[in-house]
Amino acid sequence: MTTTPRRSGLPATTNVLILLCAMYFISYIVRQNVSTAIIAIRPEFKLSNTQAGLIFSAFGYPYLLFQIIGGVTADRFGPRRTLFVSGLVWAGATVLTSFAWDFYSLFAARILMGFGVGATLPTATRAMQYWVETRKRGFAQGITHAFARLGNALTPPLVAWLILLVTWRGSFIVIGTLSFLWAIAWGIYFRDVPAEHRGITSYDLEQLPKPRAKRTGPVPIGALAARMFPVTLVYFCYGWTLWFFLAWIPSYFLHSYNLKLSSSALFASGVFLGGTCGDFLGGIVSDRIFERTHSRTKARRNIIIFGFLMSTVFMAPVLMVHDLTVIVLSLSLAFFFAEFTVGAFWAIPMDIAPRYSGFASGFMNSGSALAAIVSPLIGGYIIDRTGKWEMTFVAGIALLLLGAVLAFWMKPDEELEDPADGERATRPAPIGASAATVAR
Repeated sequence: MTTTPRRSGLPATTNVLILLCAMYFISYIVRQNVSTAIIAIRPEFKLSNTQAGLIFSAFGYPYLLFQIIGGVTADRFGPRRTLFVSGLVWAGATVLTSFAWDFYSLFAARILMGFGVGATLPTATRAMQYWVETRKRGFAQGITHAFARLGNALTPPLVAWLILLVTWRGSFIVIGTLSFLWAIAWGIYFRDVPAEHRGITSYDLEQLPKPRAKRTGPVPIGALAARMFPVTLVYFCYGWTLWFFLAWIPSYFLHSYNLKLSSSALFASGVFLGGTCGDFLGGIVSDRIFERTHSRTKARRNIIIFGFLMSTVFMAPVLMVHDLTVIVLSLSLAFFFAEFTVGAFWAIPMDIAPRYSGFASGFMNSGSALAAIVSPLIGGYIIDRTGKWEMTFVAGIALLLLGAVLAFWMKPDEELEDPADGERATRPAPIGASAATVAR
């Protein structure tokens, strides 16, 4: 095997991570843009809050379906082709949204968008499996999800500005065009196997995990599902809060405090920026704990429990206080701590199922995908029935507390046994330890 010498500029591993950060950034804009655009769409289509909740949750149906399908596809055909096709689909669906004329056509466009983004996160995790050093998994997952939240933070003012500039229909065309450009860049630059990339160096390859041979036999779905099921339940609890915030926070500020569109978008951005910081710092802290303790239970599970509990503490003031400044700060911190857990969450599939990280991460994210369906819908129903926006936060607090309890059921320290080739379950090796010292 030969490699080309390092060229001037960033390493190929960094460029791949940048492309993935861009994908998370754009794909979360296309998920959330309708939450701001709905302020202009609702009066035109005469939608109720319940109908708006259905629009928010529409993409979640195929999104849920394609978590496992997308993960298996990435494991089988590779992240390059899978993400390229996914990008084309979500870009096309975003553009088609601009041609919607009523509730049903808008719902259909959002369903199509769900097919496009459904495979993105498990496929991205599969791409990171061999392009990111083992000791930097928490950081890689944290920073990519930080860009997702940065996309969430910028979406309300960006879409509000585009609506004023080119109407809500034009805003979807602009964002769809940006998505097409990303898909083309990914297809041209990325390679499934790092050694096949012309910009990789021997030094880079020495730092990266060694790719395992592809399995021609069946995926051990039963064993994988059993190991990931507790993680999936806890991730559903996280996803409930995530999708409620993404769907309803702009409208919450608009209606509860009688703000203008631009002001509600600005305050929503402040909340989502809290999540951006949480994603970035949570991934770093998770990796640092792992380097010091060599325990994924402490580095992954304990981070998740801590983040959930702190998030509930800062979400509670919404039920008791109606001061705008206090609420913005409180919700920003609540979202910060909810997102503080994400790097740890997404490192778990890579830790326990290296060969099948696409399937494992897709199975885990199906919990969040299910939450993406029910959380916005139930939130809209509660608002229509009670007229009190604050009541929608009660469910979020309850789910986070439940998730903190269920997290004790997770076992991130043991790698999945692979019966196909006789690999035995292992505990994580201390940094620099030989395989012989940790084999069971």
